[in-house]
Amino acid sequence: MSRVKIGQVAQAAGVSVDTVRFYERRGILPTAERRPSGYRVFNPTAVDRIQMAKALQELGFTLDEVVDALAAHDQGGATCDSERWRLEAVVDRIDARIAELTRARRAAAESLQDCHAGRCRLTTVTRPPHGPEQPDTT
Repeated sequence: MSRVKIGQVAQAAGVSVDTVRFYERRGILPTAERRPSGYRVFNPTAVDRIQMAKALQELGFTLDEVVDALAAHDQGGATCDSERWRLEAVVDRIDARIAELTRARRAAAESLQDCHAGRCRLTTVTRPPHGPEQPDTT
């Protein structure tokens, strides 16, 4: 089987050479062979592997989750039933992030309305909700 240089892998996968090296260090790609010249050479399937990793990341998988999902795939144990929990965790995390962003957007929109009304909260120092902090005397 022919081997391909790191630059060829990167170009074919649409990533940088640094990303290929990073994926190799993280275990997403198997360790590359080294030519006598020191150049890394990969199995051509490295391109597919990178594209799988990028697709999982685009779904919201963390890098650790990508490594785990690909390891399960490599071991032949990745089925819809066995991997459903990974996707459920991603969906839960995305829902939580959407809720955070919704709260942040609401607060920013309220501040913007205050600015239009001449009451810009961003330039006003406010007290904590329970009054000024008291020094700890204990």
